[in-house]
Amino acid sequence: MAVPRNRSSNARKNNKRSHHAKKAVNAIPCPNCGTYRIPHHICPSCGTYRSRQFFKQEEE
Repeated sequence: MAVPRNRSSNARKNNKRSHHAKKAVNAIPCPNCGTYRIPHHICPSCGTYRSRQFFKQEEE
């Protein structure tokens, strides 16, 4: 196995991890109901995707 020759300092270790932060979700409004949803996913509120109904939301 490969073994590092010298220990990397905390500053170098944390500099490598500077790009590991989570990115914000790119939400777009649903063309049917207007609520925000993730692109290329079924809308959780109305159940449509690309003008097709996949499930009906039950009224409480």
